[in-house]
Parts: sequence; structure tokens; C-alpha cells
Amino acid sequence: MMLSWIPFLEPMNAIQSVWYVLLLPMAFGISVVYRSLREQSYATYWRSVFIMTGQVVIGITAIAIAFGIFVQWIIPLLNQP
Repeated sequence: MMLSWIPFLEPMNAIQSVWYVLLLPMAFGISVVYRSLREQSYATYWRSVFIMTGQVVIGITAIAIAFGIFVQWIIPLLNQP
């Protein structure tokens, strides 16, 4: 029942397994807004939006991979006697 759903206290479990699919529209939206405020010339606007979108996606993916390596391999090594 969606009437009793509290967004920040009870996350939606339905989209929790595919959160990474939402990375592209989020990065694109952030890039569109940021570039619209910062771009001096609109001749290169869309090019810079797609470049920034790619940078955000690659950056978040790299952070996720680094964090996964840390959790899967480094932390178990620290717990060994």
C-alpha cells in the first residue's frame, strides 16, 4: 500500500535490485542542468552534456568497483588473526 510509504525511512524494495539502471537518467539530468548554467556558448552545449554524463557514469562505476573490491577482499584480510 503506497499510502503509508515514507520515502527516506522505508526505501522501495521493488527498484532496489536495479538501482544502477537509474544511474543514466540521473547523470543525464544533472548534466543538462549543470551545463545549462555553466556553458558559455550553446553551440557546444549537447556535446558537453554527453561528455559530462559519461564522466559521471564512469566515475560512479569506478567508485562502486573500488568499494566492492575493498569490501570483498580488503576487509576480510583485516579480520584474519
